[in-house]
Amino acid sequence: MAEIKLLTEHYHKPEFQTLDGYKKNGGYDVLKKAFKMKPKEIIEEVKASGLRGRGGAGFPTGMKWSFLPDNGEPRYLLCNADEGEPGTFKDRLMMERAPHQLIEGMIISAFAVQSKKSYIYIRGEYTKCLSVVRKAIKEAYDAGLLGKNILGSGFDHDMDVYSGAGAYICGEETGMISSLEGKKGQPKLKPPFPAVQGYLAKPTIVNNVETLAAVKYIIRDGAAAYKKIGTEKSAGTKLFSVSGDVNKPGTYEVPLAYPLRDLIANECGGMKGKLKAVIPGGSSAPILNADESNKVNMDYESLAAAGSMLGSGAVIIMNETRCMVDMLNVILHFYHHESCGQCTPCREGTGWLEKIVSSILLGRGRPQDIDLLDTIAQNMKGRTICALSDAAALPTISFVQKFRDEFEFYIREGRSKVTGQPIKRKNIKGSHHVEMHH
Repeated sequence: MAEIKLLTEHYHKPEFQTLDGYKKNGGYDVLKKAFKMKPKEIIEEVKASGLRGRGGAGFPTGMKWSFLPDNGEPRYLLCNADEGEPGTFKDRLMMERAPHQLIEGMIISAFAVQSKKSYIYIRGEYTKCLSVVRKAIKEAYDAGLLGKNILGSGFDHDMDVYSGAGAYICGEETGMISSLEGKKGQPKLKPPFPAVQGYLAKPTIVNNVETLAAVKYIIRDGAAAYKKIGTEKSAGTKLFSVSGDVNKPGTYEVPLAYPLRDLIANECGGMKGKLKAVIPGGSSAPILNADESNKVNMDYESLAAAGSMLGSGAVIIMNETRCMVDMLNVILHFYHHESCGQCTPCREGTGWLEKIVSSILLGRGRPQDIDLLDTIAQNMKGRTICALSDAAALPTISFVQKFRDEFEFYIREGRSKVTGQPIKRKNIKGSHHVEMHH
């Protein structure tokens, strides 16, 4: 099946950024339709569509909305536009090319969950996004699409933008809420889940940019039409941000369950060199080798069955020139740096993993270090407040399992099996061996 353009249909038109250009292409017509529905009908439609959160977790969106307690307290809607996963850039494109699409999706979603206030939490490095979205929100206010009694519906809604400081952990929903409250952006234990006790301890829904934008198309076309795209459990389209050794890296919208090999061949113009490995769902996802990559479809279930995950949809493609020891070091350097330090397995574990791989790169590796990497990573999984520990552990386990020969060669020869040379990079840190005591 070819590329389906639902969210990205008008992205090639510069005028789609402005309110006038957006309206010329049917913008805010769906909002009018939504206001004729009852909030509960919208929630039921989103439930029936099978839409799952596009930020990484893949939780059913309509179900999340229905967790809000009916206790008369104010409700908040937060748009997670932090996008901190290395390799992920699809939400940035959506906000820059179609800010009103997000705003319309958010107003419809806010109406469904009866929230009078929403925030778009955008990472601080996204300076262009911040300015484009702020401008679009102003246009929406000026046109009566935000504020009091929107389009005469009787529904009031205010929307604001919050600029984060660029910490990966603020993309985790409870970390983001803490940051928005003006506190240190550290994740919190769940339960209570944000739907019950979130921003300012009030019921709060946190959804990703792509998720909220998709709501508009579910209400426009109906749940049944949306569910026809993709598979029974993975419905709809998905935006994939593809980077690495392909001829045309970029963001592509395809139906879920689209074969990875077709994404590379058709949308990305084929490989530069020979396919060696793919990280299919952002740098926290387990790596797939070439054989696995050629067989897998891009949906939640197929990738889980292949031992990886869909995650945020950041597809990182590597050819035969990539040294896997070096690649793992790059990933571990990131997660070690971004750990918030609350949980010991993450604070210490991410550092240990990075130090061991750095030692190997510096020619100081020992044969037992390979199993030590696996042991440490196995002991980090599922033992922390949030998933950052797993984000370092899961790639480590898969890299060592699938490319063990490269680690062994490096330890034996003091150089890369792929390039024949030691890796020379400034950020290789650490030269101390990590000892495990039982």
